[in-house]
Amino acid sequence: MKPEARAESILRRLTFDEKVAMLYGYMPRVDRLGVGAFNTGGEAVHGVVASVPGTVFPQAVGLGATWHPELLEEVGAVIGTEVDLLLRADPPDPMTGRNLWAPVVNLLRDPRWGRNEEGYSEDPLLTVRLAVGFCRGLRGEHDRAGAGPRWRTAPTLKHFLAYNHEVDKFTESVDVRPRVLHEYDLRPFLDVVREGVVAAVMPSFSLVNGRPNHLSEHLRILREADPDLVVVADGFAPSDLVEKTRYYDDRAHAYPAAIRAGLDSFTDHFGDPTITLDALHQAVTLGLLCEEDVTAAARRLLRMRARLGEFDEPPPAPDPDPGRADRHAALARQAVRESVVLLRNDGLLPLRPGAAGEIAVVGPLADRLCRDWYGGQLPYRVTPLDGIREQAGGSRVTFEAGVDRIALRLRADGRYLTVGDESTDGELRAGGSELTDAACFDVFDWGEGGICLRSVSNGLFLWSKGAPLRCNRIEPHGWDVRETFRLHRRQDARLLWHDYTEGYAAVQDDGRLLPGADPDRASPIEVELVRRGTDAAAATAAGADTVVLCVGTYPHINGREMLDRQDVGLPPALAELARTVIDANPDTVVALISGHPLAVPELAGRARALLWSAHGGQEFGNGLADVIFGACSPAGRLPQSWPRSVGDLGDITDYDIIKSRLTYLYSDRQPLYPFGHGLSYSSFDYGALRLDATAAAPGDRVTVSVDVTNVGDVDADEVVQLYLRALKPPLPLPRHQLHAFRRVHLPAAACRAVELTLAVDDLGYWDVGSGRHRVAPGPYEVMVGGSSAAIARRAVLTVTAPPPVPRDVTGTSVRAVDFDDYQNVRIVDEARLTGEAVEARSDGAWLLYRDADLGRGPDRIVARMGGGAPGGQLQVRLGDPAGGHLLGVLDVPTCDGRYEWRTVEAPLAGPGGRHDLYLVLPAGARLASFALCPPPEPLSPEARDR
Repeated sequence: MKPEARAESILRRLTFDEKVAMLYGYMPRVDRLGVGAFNTGGEAVHGVVASVPGTVFPQAVGLGATWHPELLEEVGAVIGTEVDLLLRADPPDPMTGRNLWAPVVNLLRDPRWGRNEEGYSEDPLLTVRLAVGFCRGLRGEHDRAGAGPRWRTAPTLKHFLAYNHEVDKFTESVDVRPRVLHEYDLRPFLDVVREGVVAAVMPSFSLVNGRPNHLSEHLRILREADPDLVVVADGFAPSDLVEKTRYYDDRAHAYPAAIRAGLDSFTDHFGDPTITLDALHQAVTLGLLCEEDVTAAARRLLRMRARLGEFDEPPPAPDPDPGRADRHAALARQAVRESVVLLRNDGLLPLRPGAAGEIAVVGPLADRLCRDWYGGQLPYRVTPLDGIREQAGGSRVTFEAGVDRIALRLRADGRYLTVGDESTDGELRAGGSELTDAACFDVFDWGEGGICLRSVSNGLFLWSKGAPLRCNRIEPHGWDVRETFRLHRRQDARLLWHDYTEGYAAVQDDGRLLPGADPDRASPIEVELVRRGTDAAAATAAGADTVVLCVGTYPHINGREMLDRQDVGLPPALAELARTVIDANPDTVVALISGHPLAVPELAGRARALLWSAHGGQEFGNGLADVIFGACSPAGRLPQSWPRSVGDLGDITDYDIIKSRLTYLYSDRQPLYPFGHGLSYSSFDYGALRLDATAAAPGDRVTVSVDVTNVGDVDADEVVQLYLRALKPPLPLPRHQLHAFRRVHLPAAACRAVELTLAVDDLGYWDVGSGRHRVAPGPYEVMVGGSSAAIARRAVLTVTAPPPVPRDVTGTSVRAVDFDDYQNVRIVDEARLTGEAVEARSDGAWLLYRDADLGRGPDRIVARMGGGAPGGQLQVRLGDPAGGHLLGVLDVPTCDGRYEWRTVEAPLAGPGGRHDLYLVLPAGARLASFALCPPPEPLSPEARDR
C-alpha cells in the first residue's frame, strides 16, 4: 500500500481525541490500530546526538567549507545509518528519532551570530546544494515492493526564517522586506523543499516583521511547494508565544492560531503533553479550533511516518558489519581534510615528515577537541597534537599549551584554595599555606566568554550549578555552560565571579566555596602567578625548528545559542600568545580553529602559514595533520567572507543586506579574506571561457565550460566557481553572485574540461511591483575562477527579456511593504496572522515606489492607515522625499489599537506620467496599503446632453 493510502486508512479510524494527541511532539501509541509511539525530534547537524557515542564530523560550517555536495550526501548517509541502528537497538536509543532536526540552512549573514557554526554559508546557492546533498544522505531510500521507497529518516530544515541573532530574539522583531525575503532568506528553505528531499521544517523562536515565526504567513509559500510538508515547533516555542513573546494572552488562543498558520507538531514541556492537549481542547470548546484543522495536521504527520515505513513490516535487521566503524571514521577524516582552508602560505607548508627538525605544538586548542550541542558524543579523540605526533616521522615533537598557571589565596588568612581528591569529588576548599599542584590552576582565557580554570592536580575543570565549586568536569559542555568564571577587581583584591549562578564565590564555615554570593559576602582573594603562559610558549617555540600554533575560539563560550559574539577577533590572550610565538620563531604555522570567521589582520600579515578549520570532530587531528604534512593538498574554500574588523559588520539585527551592503553579494568593503578563498599546494591555470550561447532568455540554460590545468607538481583539488553580475542593473543587484561551482580532482599536470550550467531564471530579482521574480535584460558578466576575488576568465552573456514595466499605482491597491527603498521605517504585522504593514520610526520617514505610472495624473489617494499622533500628515511627493513636487497631503487617523485600521483619503493634484513616487510619513504612522485614484473620465457630449 502506498504511504498516502496507508496514512489515510489510519486517519479515518482515529477518534478526534487521538488526532489531537498526535499533534504533540511525543505522539502516544494507538494500540488498537497498531500505531506505535513517535517522537518528532532528533539532533543531527554534524553527527547524531544520542545516549551513546557516534561518528562526529566537522561542524556544519566546516562541512560548508568543503564545497562538496557529494561528500555531504555521504556524511548524511552515515548519520542516517547510525540513527537507524540506534532505533533498532533493544531498547531503542531514547535521545533520537527518525524525524531529524537537521540541517540548519539559515544563511550566515553575520559571523557574530552565536550559532554560526550550525549553518553552511552566507551564500544561498552553496547552502542549497550542500543541504540537498546532506538531506539525500540522511533520508536515504529503500525500495518496498509495490509501495515506493522507504525513507531511513525524515530531515527537517531549520530555523525558518531570517534567524541570525540570539540577543532579544524572543521579543524584538527584525525587518525583512520582500526583496530580501525572496532573493535571500527564503531561498535555502524553498529551494531545498522543491528538491523533494525533506519531510519537515522548523520555525525559529525569533520574530520577523512583527510576527513570531511560528505564526509566519510565509510558511504557506513552503506548503505551496510541498502540501505534505510537516511544520514542527522548536522546543517550548508554543509556550513562548504566551510567556516570552507575549503575542497571545493564553495558550487557548495561541495554539489554534499556530495550527492555522501551519504548525503541525507541538514540541513543548518535553514528556508532559497535558499543557498542550488541554490548550487544544479548550480551543475546540471556544470554537477557535475545528476538526478539519486538526485532521489536516494529523494527515501530514501520518504521511511522514508512513514514508518512513513505520506502518509496514520492518525490513530485516542489517547484518553485522565489523568494518562499518572504520569506514565511518575514514569519512570523518576525509571531511576534515576537505574542509581545512589554507588562507596564507609563503612556502612553509607542507612540512616534510622527518625533515622538519623539532616541531613545537603550541596553544590551548592543540591538545583537545571541543564538542558543541549538535554533534553527538565523540567515540574517541584525535587532537592536533596526536595527529602531528603520528605523522611527524623522525621529527621530535614538543608541546606547550601557552596558558597562565595561577594559584588563588584567601586575602583574609593567606590560605590557598585547593582541589580535593576523588573522595571529595574534587571539591574546592580553603586549604593550607603551602603551594602544591592541588592549589594550581591553568587559566584558559576566552576573552569576552570568560575564563575556565583547570586543576593541575587532576586535570579537570572547575564548575558549579549552585552547589559548592568542584573540579570534576572533563570539559566545558552542556546546554547551560557552568564552567566559566571572571576575576573581578575589588580594591586591591579580586572576587571570583561565576557566570552561571551570576554571583561571587564565598568560603563557607566548612571551608567549601559556594557561588552566588553578593559582593559584600564574597571572599576576597589574591591571584598568584605561578607561570606565565606566553613565557613558556616563547621558550618552547624558540627551541624548535618549526611551530604549529593552535588557537581559536571555544564552542559554548565564544558564542552559542542564546549568546552572540560582541567581537570576531581572537580572544586577546590568544592574540598575545600568537604575537609572542611568532616573535620567538617566525617559522610558525598558525591553525585557527573556530566555528566562525575571525578578524585577524595582524596574523594575516605576519604568519608564514595560516590555516582555518571549524572544530572538526573525532578525526580532527588526523585530518589537520594530513594537510600540514602534505598527505593531501588543501582545497577547503571559505563559505563566508572574513571581515577585517567587527566595525565592517554593521548592526547584527539589520537583515537588509541590499540597503546596508552586507555579505559578499553587496559589500564594497575590502574583506580580510573573500568568499570562496582558499589556497593549494599546487597552482591552476584556466583556459578560455566557453559559453554554448552568448545570448539567452528566461527559461534557457547556458553551458559554461573551461579547461582547468594543474600546473604544479602536486595532485590537488580545485573548486571552480562561477559568478555573474549585471553590467547595467536597473536597480541594486549583487556585485557578484555564485551561480555554479564544482570541486574537481586534478593530478599534477592534468587538464580537465569543467562544465557548469547556468539557469537564466536564477539571474532574477524579486520585482516588488508585480510580486514575482523577473530577469533584467542586458549584458551580464560571466566570471570563473578560484574565489569571488580570484577571477581567472570572463565573458559576456546578453539576456533578452522584456524590459521592466512601470508600476501601476493608479486604481489598484499597493501593499505598503512592497517599496523599492525606504528610510526610518520598520515592518509590522497588519493582523495577528496575515498581512504586513509599515510604521514610521520618526518624522520624515519615507517609502519609495520607483517608476510609478501616474496615468493622466492622480485625483486622490486612498490609504489604509493606523497609529499616528494627532495632526500628523502623510505627504505624497515626486522625485525626492524632501523637496520633490508635492501632490498632496493626507491626515493620518488616530487609532488606539495595534490592529485598528481606517481607510482615509485626500485629494491630489499634479502631473501624470512615470515618476519616482515617495510617501513621507510622520512618526508612529502605520500604512498597510494605498492607491492613487485617477480623475473621473470626462463626460461625452451625448452624456452631458442626457
